Amino acid sequence: MSYTPDRQRSDELAKHGVRALSSLVLVGSVTAVMWVLEALDYTTNGWLDRFGIQPRDVDDLPDIFTAPFMHAGFGHLMANTLPFLILGFIAAARGIGKFLVASLIIIVVGGLGVWFLSSANTLGSSILIFGFFGYLVGRGIFERRLLDIGIAVAVVAVYGTMILGVIPGDPGISWQGHLFGLLGGVLASWFLRRN
Repeated sequence: MSYTPDRQRSDELAKHGVRALSSLVLVGSVTAVMWVLEALDYTTNGWLDRFGIQPRDVDDLPDIFTAPFMHAGFGHLMANTLPFLILGFIAAARGIGKFLVASLIIIVVGGLGVWFLSSANTLGSSILIFGFFGYLVGRGIFERRLLDIGIAVAVVAVYGTMILGVIPGDPGISWQGHLFGLLGGVLASWFLRRN
């Protein structure tokens, strides 16, 4: 079966539309789950906060998979929601499969960095936000495709100042989660690069 250029263009647009919609639904659903979890945490006087990462506690290692979805109050969650939605959507828009693998790499690298180096219970989607930032910038570097380079430049232009979050400072902010989430994102972009 042969396609005309208009039919091929139409099929490509439809494919990109479906991918964008799937990305929006996935990232929006995860965000909604985080809000539901925080509401439940609020009604139980912070009971879910125990699923944050307790440094160097071997029994607590599985919590590296729950910590990025828990928050220390609604203020914390509100501060993370918009960057999570925007950077998560952009990261997912190029393919849900790669996005899920990248997210897993970010969670493991970021969580282990916190587990080894932090001094306090750590939770919050900042690990993923910094990871998505690193992933998008890394894709621009490793893929060397015009679209990826443009996305990386735009992400740095809009969110570049967040890189200051990897510098130790406020004891209530996990620079370890930020730094290792960022490194996890760059590692994911290298691992998932096209040959």
